[in-house]
Amino acid sequence: MSKNKEEIKDEKVTEEAVKENISEEADEMLDDAAEAAADESANTDAEEAKDTSSENADSEEKFKSKKADPRDAMIEELSDKVKRQMAEFDNFRKRTEKEKSQMFEMGASDIIKKLLPIVDNFDRGFKTIPEEERNSAFAQGMDMVYKQMLKMLEESGVKPIEAVGVEFNPDLHNAVMHVEDDSVGDNTVVEEFEKGYTYRDTVIRHSMVKVAN
Repeated sequence: MSKNKEEIKDEKVTEEAVKENISEEADEMLDDAAEAAADESANTDAEEAKDTSSENADSEEKFKSKKADPRDAMIEELSDKVKRQMAEFDNFRKRTEKEKSQMFEMGASDIIKKLLPIVDNFDRGFKTIPEEERNSAFAQGMDMVYKQMLKMLEESGVKPIEAVGVEFNPDLHNAVMHVEDDSVGDNTVVEEFEKGYTYRDTVIRHSMVKVAN
């Protein structure tokens, strides 16, 4: 059964309406996609703007920091200079104290060396006093002065070197004679001619001795 003209006309109208509806829906979808893309682009631009703003803030902060650097650098330079000067002064003080100590010890050593012959003369003087006169006022006075001098030397760090009966030590003793003596051990000091002394563990005069071979 064939369609009449009215039915065909209605079908064409309906088909066009469907196409038009589909076209409108497609346009709406395109509009939505375009709007979503625009929103995403706007968000991206906002993020980039935020990052740019943050970078600008950092740059500004760095610029401010750079502007303050000369003052900080000057403070640091002055602090370093003060520290170096303090270290140099401390080294100078230590060096000066050491030099003063060495000068003092050298001066004291020279004075002690000049006093030792006086001590030797006291020793020799006592050996010449007869036994019966050693209790006299003169002998006792000499003994008191002699003991006072020895005490002063001892308090100053001066000590006599042990010699007789000990093994010969070239660092402490000066052998001026050798003797054959079987009663003592080999290389033993048997007699002391001049007493030796040390000052603060440094020999200021060697003992002059006789050594057995």
